[in-house]
Amino acid sequence: MSQTGLAKALGLHPSAINKVVSGKRQLKSHEVAGAAVYFGEDAPQTELVPVTTGLVAARVAGVVEAGTFREVDEFDQSEPIEVMLPRDEKFPNARQLLFDCSGDSMNDLRPRPIFPGDRLVCISYEDVQHLVELRSGMVVVVERTRDSGHFREWSVKQLELFGDRAEFHPRSTNLKHKPIVIQRDHEADDGVSVQVIALVRRVMNEMPGF
Repeated sequence: MSQTGLAKALGLHPSAINKVVSGKRQLKSHEVAGAAVYFGEDAPQTELVPVTTGLVAARVAGVVEAGTFREVDEFDQSEPIEVMLPRDEKFPNARQLLFDCSGDSMNDLRPRPIFPGDRLVCISYEDVQHLVELRSGMVVVVERTRDSGHFREWSVKQLELFGDRAEFHPRSTNLKHKPIVIQRDHEADDGVSVQVIALVRRVMNEMPGF
């Protein structure tokens, strides 16, 4: 048994397991099950609580920069804001997250643009990744971390998948915005990690003047 062996069994880079051991990263739910298999143990059981109401609490996670990545305040001690929303009928047990959009790099998204001030209603990708396979055309919130996770940034983009890379594209009338290209090289480790944290399900906005 080794960190390298566990990383291979889970399809992760060894540095990810090293971060788990050092307390800088937690295993995700599906990784816990894989780790249990690797160690020959029974995976911990979790109980899904059925949703019995039409409304659920959705947490306002913060602001996503539609044009460039936006730093997340690690020291924000304010109470999280929750909004009651209709449950997602397709994914009723997934956490709903709200992101407020800033910037213009998604103002030409089809069929519905995302404008500054729009509120994105998302579901946590961690909760549905065992049910939903990422595919081209999805609009996602991505998180980039560097410096061992001390610096985090969020952005909203449209995903395009290729055999050797994933591209996160702006859809904008402003040509200054460029895609983010992530090569699928598990050996490369430049200290920067990019992952999908949420899938955009709806876009909301209020009419001005009220």
